[in-house]
Amino acid sequence: MHDLTPIQRTTVDFARRDLAQARAADLAVIDAAHLILLVEQLRGRLHQVLEVVDEVTATPPP
Repeated sequence: MHDLTPIQRTTVDFARRDLAQARAADLAVIDAAHLILLVEQLRGRLHQVLEVVDEVTATPPP
């Protein structure tokens, strides 16, 4: 298993926090505009986490 850099760890921590907040939110009472913002925030976090995955799993040059 690879060790994450402090920046990578922070990225993953923020994503986990945002996901936990989204799961805790009562989506039935959130208006459409806020739902769109929530989805966009989660999409951005997913992109950031996938970049971390790419960094961690990249094969170092020979």
